[in-house]
Amino acid sequence: MRTFGAVWLGQFISMLGSSLTTFALGAYVYQTSGSVTGFALVGFFGSLPMVLLSPLAGVLADRWDRRKLMLVGDLGAALGIFLIWGVFAGQDAGWWTIKVWYFYGPLLIGSAFSTLCFPAWSSTVPLLVPRKHLGRASGMTELSAAIAQIAGPLIASALLGSIGLRGILLVDAISYIFAIGALFFVRFPMPPRDATKKAGQRSLKADLVEGWKFIRERPGLFGLMVFITTSGFIVGMVMLLINPLVLAFSDIDHLKWIASVAGIGGLAGGLLTSIWGGPQRRVLGIAALSLVSGLILPLAALPPSVPLIAVSAAVFVFTFPLISACNQFVWQTKVPPELQGRVAALRRVVFQAMGLVVSLLGGVLADQVFEPLMATDGALASSVGRVIGTGQGRGVALMFVMLSVMMLTNVVVLWLSPRARNVESELPDALPAQPQKPHVPTPMPADIAADVGAAPRLATTGSTET
Repeated sequence: MRTFGAVWLGQFISMLGSSLTTFALGAYVYQTSGSVTGFALVGFFGSLPMVLLSPLAGVLADRWDRRKLMLVGDLGAALGIFLIWGVFAGQDAGWWTIKVWYFYGPLLIGSAFSTLCFPAWSSTVPLLVPRKHLGRASGMTELSAAIAQIAGPLIASALLGSIGLRGILLVDAISYIFAIGALFFVRFPMPPRDATKKAGQRSLKADLVEGWKFIRERPGLFGLMVFITTSGFIVGMVMLLINPLVLAFSDIDHLKWIASVAGIGGLAGGLLTSIWGGPQRRVLGIAALSLVSGLILPLAALPPSVPLIAVSAAVFVFTFPLISACNQFVWQTKVPPELQGRVAALRRVVFQAMGLVVSLLGGVLADQVFEPLMATDGALASSVGRVIGTGQGRGVALMFVMLSVMMLTNVVVLWLSPRARNVESELPDALPAQPQKPHVPTPMPADIAADVGAAPRLATTGSTET
């Protein structure tokens, strides 16, 4: 746990620094260009490498030293920050006038290197943390993300007036020193490698296909991945639509207040998870918490109220860390250590792809379909409009109701799928109860060794789940 704590602290400080940059750079782009498209593209180029490169990052995590891979990832991410700082330095020197697209290249570079870190770290945690504490470890990760999400914008707002955006970029770059420094002073246990991989005879494609086959041949894990991905689409739509929902009847100050209350809910969920670790039956916990979040969404269709939406948002976000920790526990205990990197990367690329779909579809559906339907003279004004009202924002409210139906349907499908519902009991654990240190086996006498060699081989992990 000591190694986990040291690396977790370094990554948390770096995450907080990145949160400062994300907020400050987004504010700068929107204020200087006035373009929502330019603002959205900054986020797009920051997330695109995660979708494109995560499979490769997962293969590398299972082939290479994961600690060194994280070092390369953090160093490259820091390079991306320095390149953005260089864009401003060039303008100060009179070499160019900044345009929004100047940031796209550095964002791509930084994000590409950052992509290396997730599968390497996610696949290492089960080797560092005892099985009984994996839920708490996931809770600590969710807690650090929640703190960064809440504190980042607040700290960035306070610093912008004194040190400006370039100062915040420098703070972010310095924060990587903590992440890199922690990695320099620890060692990660290595997962087992078979002789073929040691000889370097396996192609990257073959390794990637092996990770996908592991998921696809286990209906319980595949069903759980489909459930989480579908939930990710619903949550992404909610997070995208909450701003127009609130701004349709209120102002930016109330929106900030709602965001703060929601952040406190996420912080409470992360804190509870880091102390408790989650329920014993993780899939049951995932289903129950998702049911709660699905039942919260229709409250958006009630008469507009800032306090109601704030409390609802806090409860909705409160479930995130708990669901994530439960899901992570299942994958970390059921996937063999030598496959953790590839499997984690494949899960992430599917999840991140849903985020891109949301960014492409959410605004179009709201502006072109649902808002016109719920306008005063819209097609649904005389039917649905009599229940939830008409006018600006009511189309988004209807979308929240439909997203609620999707979430509840998703829970029902999960619970009616026996393989997914019983994945914890049907699939054998791939991890020991305690992390094991490498040891040199004691040679056996020749007669015993011969008997062992003639014994039938055990089935591979998870091969008898049906």
